[in-house]
Amino acid sequence: MIAIQKDDIDIGALITNAKKAGTGALVVFDGVVRDDDITEMELEAYEEVAVQELEKIAKEAAEQFRLIHVDIIHRIGRLSVGENILIIVVSAGHRPDAYAGSRYIIEEIKKGVPIWKKELTKDGGRWVPGEHGHGLGNVQ
Repeated sequence: MIAIQKDDIDIGALITNAKKAGTGALVVFDGVVRDDDITEMELEAYEEVAVQELEKIAKEAAEQFRLIHVDIIHRIGRLSVGENILIIVVSAGHRPDAYAGSRYIIEEIKKGVPIWKKELTKDGGRWVPGEHGHGLGNVQ
């Protein structure tokens, strides 16, 4: 499953679904809203392009690291500290491929998928700079 969505993610169901024939290793990456003196985080995406980019990254990772299964689900909307932002589940025949594939996916997402985040604090908020960030600095 490759998706951009507002709803939370059933990680257990993803793990179960990733256990395909030949799977010897499964890696789960769960990116969560970290408590960096923020109250919430707001995430936006250019959804059509973001999904296309995620699909491309998943395909590249599967080919390069011999992955059997790939799920990438990125949430958007307003999220509280501790909530899931990004889930990546990969399975492969062997542990090194599963780890390398998962790491490749997260690094590629950070490089070029049009998803932006705004950290909200009790004093206002700020867009987080990045490759595709809004570059607005502190937003009050």
